[in-house]
Amino acid sequence: MNPEEFDRLVDEAWDGLPEEFRARLSNVEIVIDEWPDAETLRQARIRHPAELLGFYHGIPLTERGSGYQMVAPDKISLYRRPIMMHCHTVDELRAEIAHVLRHEIAHHFGISDERLRDIGAY
Repeated sequence: MNPEEFDRLVDEAWDGLPEEFRARLSNVEIVIDEWPDAETLRQARIRHPAELLGFYHGIPLTERGSGYQMVAPDKISLYRRPIMMHCHTVDELRAEIAHVLRHEIAHHFGISDERLRDIGAY
């Protein structure tokens, strides 16, 4: 799948989110990278880049204080090549992109990986 088609699927996943969530993501940038960089892999404690499908770079809403002003946007990175490696069909790809996007948005709202596992969303 070419990058433009992948971008379209990301847009579909974004459009499928409830408006109340999208409205709370006003200072978050969604980016698509081919692969995670070395620093992100280190932060995620992952050795092989194909294992990381997305990453939230920022300060979760639950950790922001009154001094959180005039800052660069947080960033949600979706990693195109690793996501594509985990999928065999366009439908699988569509579902995986939506899942990874929701997962990273959950981190923006302060939901940990442990909590996501507890509620069966992992």
